[in-house]
Amino acid sequence: MIFPAIDLAGGQSVRLFKGKFDQKTLINANPKQQAQEFEQAQVGCLHLVDLDGAKFGKPQNSIVIKAIRQEFSGLLELGGGIRDLKTVAYYLALGIDRVIIGSAALHDPEFVRQALKKYGSEKIVIGIDGKNGQVAINGWLEQTQTKMSALIAEVAAAGAKTFIVTDVDRDGTMQGPNVELLVCLQQQFTNCRIVASGGIRDLADVQRLQQQGIKDVIVGKALFAGKISLQKIAEVNQNVG
Repeated sequence: MIFPAIDLAGGQSVRLFKGKFDQKTLINANPKQQAQEFEQAQVGCLHLVDLDGAKFGKPQNSIVIKAIRQEFSGLLELGGGIRDLKTVAYYLALGIDRVIIGSAALHDPEFVRQALKKYGSEKIVIGIDGKNGQVAINGWLEQTQTKMSALIAEVAAAGAKTFIVTDVDRDGTMQGPNVELLVCLQQQFTNCRIVASGGIRDLADVQRLQQQGIKDVIVGKALFAGKISLQKIAEVNQNVG
């Protein structure tokens, strides 16, 4: 599946460059309208991020997120600021299909275990972001010494099955994904699904990843730069399986 992405900041759809909040490009001042376009194109799935939530550690764009859910009928996953069971329950009740736990996977493993136990691996997805194979947290503002592979191993042992892996140095750069890292992780964790995020330039990048076992990818800047169309995303997704 190809997941088109909407990143929210201040109620608007934006793109960051390498995760830097001071290098922000406005994509659409009305994300609800964006969601309507995705719905009309029948892309089937959507990756949504509350950037402000990731930065401040709690939901910041709930009104817009609710509006997007009302406009988009496909699979909707959401990350950013999800750090307790109350927030998980809130978003699932809002109709979000699966929530993405990022920073908390590192600093609050007990919460992650409880979320997985209560809601299961179909509803709880883990976001692993970082540079040079090491995890970055809190909206990518804090770099740690923990290896991505070590964190995946720990959370997989708790029951997680799906991991969205983002190379921060590739995100928003249109320089291509970190294929080596993604494929290495997928080969290391054969019972998990590694989702590629960051740097996807065009359909050729998507096909290259899929040929090497990475079945799901997230596309942001390439879509808004016109390198991949909503129609092509819908075509690929409708042919899955």
